Amino acid sequence: MSKFTERMIRAAKLDVNLYEEVEADKTSIGQAMGVVVLSSLAAGIGSISMGGRNLFWGTIVALVGWYVWAYLTYFIGTKFLPEAQTKADHGELLRTIGFSSAPGLIRVLGIIPVLTKLVFTVAGIWMLVAMVIAVRQALDYKSTGRAVGVCIIGWIIQVVLLAFLFSFVSEGGA
Repeated sequence: MSKFTERMIRAAKLDVNLYEEVEADKTSIGQAMGVVVLSSLAAGIGSISMGGRNLFWGTIVALVGWYVWAYLTYFIGTKFLPEAQTKADHGELLRTIGFSSAPGLIRVLGIIPVLTKLVFTVAGIWMLVAMVIAVRQALDYKSTGRAVGVCIIGWIIQVVLLAFLFSFVSEGGA
C-alpha cells in the first residue's frame, strides 16, 4: 500500500497521529491537495444522479468550498480564537485540513440514486469530525470545543459567501 493511500485511510479513521504527522511534513502538501481533488471528484461523480451537469459543478463547488473554508478556519483559528499555545502557518492547516477530506471519497457512492442524500450526509458529518481533529492538532488547541467553534464559524461564513457568489454568478448568466 502506498504512503498516500495509507495516509488517506488513517485520516478517514480519524487517527490523531496522522494529523500531527502531516502538520509537520511540509512535503505532504501535494498529497493533501490530492486528497481534496479526489474527494471533490467523488462529490462530482456522486452528484451525477441529481443531474448530468453536476459532475462539473459538484466538483468545482467542492473544491472552492474546501479552500474558502480552509482559509477562513486558518484566519479565525489563529487571529480571532487562538489559545495561548496556538502557533501555525497556513501550510500546516492546509495539510491537515486537506487530509480531513479523506472521508469525502465515499461520496462517489452517491451515484446510486437511492443512496445520494444518505451518502452525502454521512460524508459531511464524517468530514466535519475529521476537520475538527485536524484543526485541533494544527492549531495546537487543548480544547476540542474551540476547534468545533472555529470549524462551525468558518463553515457558516463559507456557506453565506458561496451562496452570495453563486447567486451573483447565476443572475449574471440569466
